[in-house]
Amino acid sequence: MSAGAPRGAGRPDGGLRASLSGLTTRGRSFLAAGIAAAGCAYVLGQGELLRVGLLLAALPLICVYALHRTRYRVSGSRRLTPGRVPAGAEARVQLRMDNVSRLPTGLLMLQDRVPYVLGPRPRFVLDRVEPGGRREVSYRVRSDLRGRYPLGPLQLRLTDPFGLVELTRSFSTYDTLTVIPRTEPLPPVHLGGESSGYGDGSRRSLALAGDDDVIPRTYRRGDDLRRVHWRSTARYGELMVRREEQPQRSRATVLLDTRRIAFEGAGPDSAFEWAVSGAASALVHLLEQGFSVRLLTDTGNSVPGEGGGGFSSGGHESAEAAGLMMDTLAVVGHSDGAGLSRAYDAVRGGGAGGFGGAGAEGLLIAFFGDLDDVQTEMAAKMRQRAGGAVAFVLDSATWAGQPAQNHALPPLEQRLRRLRDAGWTALAAPPGVAFGELWRHAGTARLSTGTSGGRA
Repeated sequence: MSAGAPRGAGRPDGGLRASLSGLTTRGRSFLAAGIAAAGCAYVLGQGELLRVGLLLAALPLICVYALHRTRYRVSGSRRLTPGRVPAGAEARVQLRMDNVSRLPTGLLMLQDRVPYVLGPRPRFVLDRVEPGGRREVSYRVRSDLRGRYPLGPLQLRLTDPFGLVELTRSFSTYDTLTVIPRTEPLPPVHLGGESSGYGDGSRRSLALAGDDDVIPRTYRRGDDLRRVHWRSTARYGELMVRREEQPQRSRATVLLDTRRIAFEGAGPDSAFEWAVSGAASALVHLLEQGFSVRLLTDTGNSVPGEGGGGFSSGGHESAEAAGLMMDTLAVVGHSDGAGLSRAYDAVRGGGAGGFGGAGAEGLLIAFFGDLDDVQTEMAAKMRQRAGGAVAFVLDSATWAGQPAQNHALPPLEQRLRRLRDAGWTALAAPPGVAFGELWRHAGTARLSTGTSGGRA
């Protein structure tokens, strides 16, 4: 990831008046002392003192004018490696300054603006740069909080040899560091809902990654006339041919509950952040196992989008979809919704790429916060549309350290029992538990019920 090469011209914006505002404390002190000395010399009639006062007052003004008339130009660039890092990992930022003028520069102070969550603001002092010369410096940034953080703009401070004036010139471009949730490596387990192309389930879904599928397309020279689809030809008014059926690809939906009322607390160790990290781990694992995956929230929004029913395709498109889903999780926040009805509609199908239609198909992995009786029933109904369903349920009272009797919701075990009765593999997620262990337990619980399925 690299920024462009912004260039700083010789003069700062705002003219000479803006340059006067660049006087340092030392420069203002010299100017004030000179004016005071000149005033005292005039009152007392001391010629020597007057000359000293004029010298003290003139020196900072001369430095201001000299810096204002500086004609050398510099270009700056920034390289961010990598541009997307997990929370807690470091990224390296490399800065390069080039003197593109015919004059050598003076002392340069380089400063890059970064959000406070990434660490202290980096500052560097660059010695004289010869004409056509180059200087490179680097620093590292890290954040324990996911999000998207701007780096820049790059600022260049010019100063005179006496330290009386300091002018700041900013470049125009900046980079963006994306801090994605932490992920855990997950073991392959049997969760059900897989198509036979990748597992042992009996259901099939057409691959979205192949060159062809069963949707008719326009006739191309050389196509076999035996593949002409006459119904589509009559409908579209041009020759259409049937596409060949391709290898099967399993589908999976990862549902993340983001309702504000379902989670309490904030910070890296909160219940919501655990759910986001768990969803990211599940997405990465399922994509590695060859699934066509989508990310769904309680708002009904689907990532990577509506193309292909909202599910990712294979190959290069799958990698792009993975990056899009991780970028979404990097900035996902709480929603103001009160229920799961929109997510239920999306899971049902309704043209949004759900599991509805010909029958239950696909794997559903859900991360739920607090569920009242109504939302528990809504979540239970989602199971009807999935070939396999696993729910990780978080209890806000437990995560926030509150007494259970103060929590005005059905007991956690009651919510889990209702989901299990509906066919979910439902597990509680207590504070501090490793998601990899819960994932393994989900596979064990699935096998103990006697239900077979492919590997996830």
